[in-house]
Amino acid sequence: MNHRTGRSRSPLQRRLALLRHRAQRLDPTVKGLLWVTLAGLIFVQLNTIIRLLSLQMHPLQAQFLRYISSVIVMAPWVMGAGLAAYMPKRMGGQFVRGGLHSVGLMLWFTALPQIPMADTTAIGFTGPIFIMLGAYLFFREQMRWDRWLAALLGFVGVLIVLGPSLTGGSSVYSLVMLASSPIFAASFLLTKALTRTERVEVIVLWQAISVSLFSLPLAIWFWAPVLPGQWLGFLAAGVLGVAAHYSVTRGFAVADISSTQSVKFLDLVWAAAMGWLVFGETPSQTTLIGGLVICGATIWIARREARGRQR
Repeated sequence: MNHRTGRSRSPLQRRLALLRHRAQRLDPTVKGLLWVTLAGLIFVQLNTIIRLLSLQMHPLQAQFLRYISSVIVMAPWVMGAGLAAYMPKRMGGQFVRGGLHSVGLMLWFTALPQIPMADTTAIGFTGPIFIMLGAYLFFREQMRWDRWLAALLGFVGVLIVLGPSLTGGSSVYSLVMLASSPIFAASFLLTKALTRTERVEVIVLWQAISVSLFSLPLAIWFWAPVLPGQWLGFLAAGVLGVAAHYSVTRGFAVADISSTQSVKFLDLVWAAAMGWLVFGETPSQTTLIGGLVICGATIWIARREARGRQR
């Protein structure tokens, strides 16, 4: 019976089953790298939509609408399973994380409309340095020399990208966005801690709820009418936001948080492409050189992680 059922599957179903089987056999670190890579791709699409919307209204109103949209997107799953299934074991931890993330977002949303997409992503790459240091200090994760070297090489690539912009008119906003990096790092470290006791879906939902609540007062202060097209944009952002945070949280749950950070540097490639396609921002020579350095460091550490696990 099972044999006949297997043979009756369509070619697509058999291919998906084979991919699922191979994915289950992957090393945890490789799984973590793949999840974080997927999150980076989705975050760049999300950031593109949010930047477009932030140019049309106050950034702090956009921040609230982006996260309340994620609550709306997740509402059908919560209602289907019942609220009790999504109640966290550590409510205080969820709101501490939401508070941290809200402060980082206030800085990030303020600077987002003022600087190019590639530079926005490049500045965010300082986050892995803070995350790796925090993972060593608080989680006692192993910090091998190759992980530090990959992160430092990626950071050198970021400095190459940022050098010209920090001397231009957008330098103040670049520093505002830079200030958000250690705050986001603290939020992601707390996410890693929460994965020990909470399901990924619970963490993603309560991040959206807590950030929405913390962002609401300032959103009301700067509130302006929202057009139908803008509502559609925020709903799309809600879907992408849930998918991105789910992916990055899954990555943190299956692997050491420090081992996943080098792959985030690939986000610069996606951000430069979207900046060119949507905003007409041609990547500068320094952006391309820095991107090559970042990609080289990412590919090298990914190969070392895979070989190290095999040994």
